Amino acid sequence: MKKRYLGLFAACLLSGHLWAESPKLRSDVPDTYTVVKGDTLWDISGRFLQNAWMWPEIWHVNPQISNPHLIYPGDVIKLVYIDGKPRLTLDRGIKKLSPQAHVLDQNAAIATIPLDRIASFLSKARIVSPDELKKAPYVVSGESEHLLSGKGDKIYARGTFDPDISAYSIYREGQTFKDPNTRELLGVYASSIGGAKMRALDDDIATLLSTRSQEEIRINDRLLVDDGQSIDSNFVPSAPSSEVDGEIIFVEGGVTQVGKMNVVLLNRGQREGLVVGNVLAVYKRGATVRDSQRGDKVTLPDERAGLVMVFKTFEKLSLGLILEAERPLSVADKVKNP
Repeated sequence: MKKRYLGLFAACLLSGHLWAESPKLRSDVPDTYTVVKGDTLWDISGRFLQNAWMWPEIWHVNPQISNPHLIYPGDVIKLVYIDGKPRLTLDRGIKKLSPQAHVLDQNAAIATIPLDRIASFLSKARIVSPDELKKAPYVVSGESEHLLSGKGDKIYARGTFDPDISAYSIYREGQTFKDPNTRELLGVYASSIGGAKMRALDDDIATLLSTRSQEEIRINDRLLVDDGQSIDSNFVPSAPSSEVDGEIIFVEGGVTQVGKMNVVLLNRGQREGLVVGNVLAVYKRGATVRDSQRGDKVTLPDERAGLVMVFKTFEKLSLGLILEAERPLSVADKVKNP
């Protein structure tokens, strides 16, 4: 019974083709699993499903639980059959010792992926347009005309400031990304240097106090208002709702070889329908070889070699975490629907 494939879920019409995927239970799927500290939703999904990103398709929402999408250590996940179809249900796992309500802290819920792998991107990675950087206020001097400043130092910046905004993040212009195929400008990588709070504003010169710094703040570093994007650790893995055909264009750290738990940049984003939690398959490009019989060159088929999960999206780009890598991946490898 446990080894049966689940029935096809509602198909989506994508780019004129009928595309559908069905969740597949593992052959060794357990009847129950008790969540422990350190688990991630991806780990737990993989205990039950061969294709872990299909988790939402068999998740049975329990209306008696205030937020059934949050899972905590001690919760018990059960495999049951409803109308003959496998479903996963959640037992809160809290014993009732008194009539008082038991309040769970949302921050204690397990994360979808290991947060330590993307912690540096919670405020660091930001993709902006060249005009956005060009128009942003910039550092003109440190205290006592110092060229370098750090946390706790006074800095001076020049530009157009909103008097109602007191907190700014400090960025340094990084690599400009273009689509490898169309050469379209996709955005500029702005590296986070630190943060500062406004102390005084005199015409277009602002006096600020540096509140944090990952690196030394330099002349011409830019000041930007928080973009409002935060990374929710409790998102659910899912397949994209539309057809995606892109590639890896950058690896954090500037390396070319990619392994499990590396952060990568994809040349597809919000405009292509990608959302946080989407899982994509990574394909190694087929090599071009010479046919010794005919004398011409042929390109071998692409081979599936891993999985990447999107954890932050921009208009034309996305940041993803490599969750599986059957062999070393690299820049220019393709990403497609899983």
